[in-house]
Amino acid sequence: MRRTVKDLLVEIKDTTELVVDLAYSALLFDNEDIAEEVLELEDKILSLLRQIRIVSILAARRVDEAESVSSILQIADAAHRIGNAAGDIATLVLRGFKLPKEFVNLILYYSEETSVKAVVSENSEIANRTLGEVKLHTRTGMRVIAIKRGFEWIFNPDRDTKILIGDVLFARGDVEGIPKFFEIVTGRPIELEEMKVEIEIEDLDNAVDTVIEMKNLSELAVDLSYSSVLYYNEDIAQEVAYLEERIDNMKYDLQHWVLKSSRHFEKIKPLITLLDLANASEQIADSAKEIAEIVLQKLEIHPIFREAMRETDEIITLVEVGKKSKLDGKTLGEAKVETTTGMHVIAVKRGKKWIVNPKATTKIHAGDMLIAKGTREGEILLKKLCRSSQ
Repeated sequence: MRRTVKDLLVEIKDTTELVVDLAYSALLFDNEDIAEEVLELEDKILSLLRQIRIVSILAARRVDEAESVSSILQIADAAHRIGNAAGDIATLVLRGFKLPKEFVNLILYYSEETSVKAVVSENSEIANRTLGEVKLHTRTGMRVIAIKRGFEWIFNPDRDTKILIGDVLFARGDVEGIPKFFEIVTGRPIELEEMKVEIEIEDLDNAVDTVIEMKNLSELAVDLSYSSVLYYNEDIAQEVAYLEERIDNMKYDLQHWVLKSSRHFEKIKPLITLLDLANASEQIADSAKEIAEIVLQKLEIHPIFREAMRETDEIITLVEVGKKSKLDGKTLGEAKVETTTGMHVIAVKRGKKWIVNPKATTKIHAGDMLIAKGTREGEILLKKLCRSSQ
């Protein structure tokens, strides 16, 4: 049976987000099994792209229909390029290229969305229950992207996936959600310790900061690009274009540092890994800009896109902060938005100004519009948090 454009679009977006998450996890945990899955998902995205092209051509009977469908194909093509970038990261792992341990620790600690792994204990709240029953994503802001069970792997588990004692969960999400995640999964609380790494090479800390920021901003660019099309908002689309240009400049800065500092490294592989990671981040940002170009060029978008976005694994929502709501006058950190709702706020609109990539210290005021991504249950909780008490 031929699949619909909406079905294919949902799967393309979900698979693209998963493949990027898995690619970074494969590199940070130096895991070849995850890297192999990334390459398989890259092939899957290519297959989905072929299918959506065929279905779109058959669906377009008039010129106006062809124009709106062409925007869908532009999104699918950009998603394919994001998959290619993720495949490049995975290939590094399979060829034995690694980041220095100090780099990995800093990236895990300071990334906007980090990666963790935890073993399910006998005392775990989630043992012998499904992800949906425990609402792990909503409660912690950490999304399980893979499960290792003995010698087997479960990739992209859904809410009906039952978790067993001894399972190793790989998850992605906000750093602040890590303590709650580990408490639920392992049955014991942990505290995050301040990461301290001795820096001996000149400007090494700046190089690490550049890699982390490129990774964070490229992922942010993808989220904002989908948001710009979903709400057909030119301001958001312009922010994506700005981020893409900023990432380009950061890549040149990193290349300059690598050439200048290469004499301090006995092995060249870590530097090659850094450069390839930066290139992949740039490709992801370039692809995000291509999606945002739909809005910047004022192209028509098919209504089916909005329907598809409501059926993806992680939804994007726009919520207004009400007067005297629980969030009014508080910072995102004080209100513990991500850890209490599971929703990651990616941008804030305040009047005509946009605050992209807000931090825990960002104060929220009544009238602000929040763009956030997460679960459907999390969207409900976020709306309650923003609801006016007047």
